[in-house]
Formats: sequence, structure tokens, C-alpha cells
Amino acid sequence: MGEHRLCRECRAGAGRTAAVRPGNGGCGSSRLPPAADICRGVARLLRAHRVAGVSEFALGNGRRADYVGLSAEGSIWIVEIKSCLADFRGDRKWPAYRAYCDRLYFAVAPGFPASALPTDAGLIIADRHGGAIVRPAPEHRLAAARRRAMTLKLARTAALRLHVAADPGAEWDA
Repeated sequence: MGEHRLCRECRAGAGRTAAVRPGNGGCGSSRLPPAADICRGVARLLRAHRVAGVSEFALGNGRRADYVGLSAEGSIWIVEIKSCLADFRGDRKWPAYRAYCDRLYFAVAPGFPASALPTDAGLIIADRHGGAIVRPAPEHRLAAARRRAMTLKLARTAALRLHVAADPGAEWDA
């Protein structure tokens, strides 16, 4: 995950546990996990649902989705990870993700004010150990051509990342 623009509470606690007031719209009642921890929990949850995916996936519109998964049935899921309320309020790119998935989810940590998130997307609550789908995402089926393009790009991205992990000196030529 890319780093979000840090809200005041995140900046105050960068690199350490921040004491944050409950309900202040910052990073939760004590300290929400960083986006990387939420992403790890999302990956574990989706694997349990037979959805394999990759983080930081470049979409055809130039945007970068936090996590994109492909289900065993071929359904494409995009998960937008929000580490604090300021991260959500400062990011208006996510509506463009709908054109690239069958299901769109937000993933947040326990303690995040979930009522601030749109109800027309699914909701995942996650931490570094796992997560739960609290609200299923409505399905918006992709057109066949977009589905094929996304599936191929997802497969190539995953294969190239695996290759680079196995051979760190390899060149990345997607």
C-alpha cells in the first residue's frame, strides 16, 4: 500500500503508538494498524474465500488499487484500504475503481468509524491477523472484454512479481 497523507494524529504517532482521543476522526480509539497490517489481514481473509490477489495493482485508468483479487469463479474484487478517516476523506479516487471490478470493498481496522464509508460498497474489518466481511459488496458484473483484460493483467503481474521475488536481480518488464 502506498502511504496515505498523514492526518495530524498519524503524524503525531508516526513510528510509535499514538494516544488518540476516541471518536476524533483521526486514527481510532487507541491506534489503528497501519495500512500494511490491514492489507495482510485482507489477503488472509480473501484467501479463505478462495480469492487470490495482489496489492498495489495498476489499473487501466492509471489508478493504483490497494488490493485486487480474482475468485475461483473468475470474479474480480477490488479492496480499497483506509487506515484512518483522514485517509478516506482525502481520497476521492475510489469511485473510478468500480469500472474495473465486480465487487468493490473498503477495508478498515477495528475502531474505524465505518458509518463514514459509503454503503454501496462492501466493508471488511481487518488487522494483521485476518479479517471479516461485515457487509458484502453488491455485484456489478464487468463486460467480457474488461474482465479478460483485468484477468490477464492480474495473472501477468502476479507471475512477474513471483519471478522477481525468486530472482531479485531480474529486470521488471511488464
